[in-house]
Amino acid sequence: MTSASAQPATLSAEQAKVVLAEVIQAFSAPENAVRMDEARDNACNDMGKMLQFVLPVATQIQQEVIKAYGFSCDGEGVLKFARLVKSYEAQDPEIASLSGKLKALFLPPMTLPPHGPASGGSVAAS
Repeated sequence: MTSASAQPATLSAEQAKVVLAEVIQAFSAPENAVRMDEARDNACNDMGKMLQFVLPVATQIQQEVIKAYGFSCDGEGVLKFARLVKSYEAQDPEIASLSGKLKALFLPPMTLPPHGPASGGSVAAS
């Protein structure tokens, strides 16, 4: 195996799709699914704890995949990959969709507080 970290990682849009699909698939691997479930259980739907428990596990899972494509095996590599994907999202709906699926794997769904728009507190534009 050659050392991919010697050169900066750059991916075409097509390559980015492949890597995104591989990262998403990595989250469904049994051992990673267990790791993510444990992290979510520890976080108890608390956003601060999500950052403390879930995000590091999600980052590790991504690192394991993207290192094969020349990204450094650290948080910086994941950030570079995320920036690269973001740069393709506007041009390619498939990349935007895959990116959304990836984020949904480790970001909690946003829920409205109980006193949201249904309670009549919204301001109507006139």
